[in-house]
Amino acid sequence: MNDRPIGLDPAQAAAHAVAAERHPRVRTLDDGAVREGFPLSPLTDLYYLLLRGSWAWLISMFAGIYLLANLAFAGLYLLGGDCIAGARPGHFLDAFFFSVQTISTIGYGVMAPRTDYAELVVTVEAMLGVLGVALATGMTFAKFARPRAKVEFSRNILISPYDGRRCLYFRVLNVRGNDVVEAAIRVAVALDHVTTEGHSLRQLHELKLVRERTPLFRLSWLVIHEIDEHSPLAAVDLEDLYRGRTLFVITLTGLDGTFAQAVHARHIYVPQDVAFDHHFVDLIALLDDGRICFEYDKFHLIRPLTKVELEPQRRAEQDDVLARSDARLLTAELADEERLAES
Repeated sequence: MNDRPIGLDPAQAAAHAVAAERHPRVRTLDDGAVREGFPLSPLTDLYYLLLRGSWAWLISMFAGIYLLANLAFAGLYLLGGDCIAGARPGHFLDAFFFSVQTISTIGYGVMAPRTDYAELVVTVEAMLGVLGVALATGMTFAKFARPRAKVEFSRNILISPYDGRRCLYFRVLNVRGNDVVEAAIRVAVALDHVTTEGHSLRQLHELKLVRERTPLFRLSWLVIHEIDEHSPLAAVDLEDLYRGRTLFVITLTGLDGTFAQAVHARHIYVPQDVAFDHHFVDLIALLDDGRICFEYDKFHLIRPLTKVELEPQRRAEQDDVLARSDARLLTAELADEERLAES
């Protein structure tokens, strides 16, 4: 196996390039939808945005609010004149750092409010400081404590012979390696559909999987859908995938054994991710001491199938054609016998 080429076959890569030029780019649900006119704004759904945003964005927002609040209160102290004992009159930096000490409830004792105006501003600032610390702490804990499944999906989804049948399959890896119990996976394909009334819509077809649940998902999982005559992918080729703007939507749910909470992951494949007549490179090796070694650097690797590997699939397809032909002939003979019997 080591002398076999690794990666997408050059001929198929060229076919992808031609199809991509001929058809509009297929986008996922993340970057392919534009929402207009929805009654939402950042302030009406701020908690959701903060939880979904990155840590860098959250920390930058907290730092920005903290800086702006201290600048604003420093300006208020300057408006009160010489209202801070121990500070230089009209000195902005002294007012700013007094605000920092107040909003953070530090209070070194060097500077203190001198007038009733300063006492009032300090009261408001201290209240807002305590409230801000509570909100920042709660948001940080909620974001930090939210369980997430560290799951990775293979870069490609394959349509190839598997165990003698045409199948659609991909790999899923539990990167963290902990216990995800009662894991379940669902695969749906989104296809363009035009109703009899002429309405265009995206229709989801759920694909039947060979194994859609596993009691324990700890390492890797090969998810397989057998493409038979009832599958929406029957007789689909690369051109059909691009023409139909096909999307494969994957969702995985399970119970995290560490957090004892439900976790989920999802992934979307587009036609550019589909490889025909390829197979994944084996990532499991048996060590001398009996342990199983999973090689992560091979997780995304694929290789084109050889003619020898494709031969069982061709024979199976020929057998299916012959079986359907025999069935049609038998049906025709039975119909002729019934007509003769009636006459």
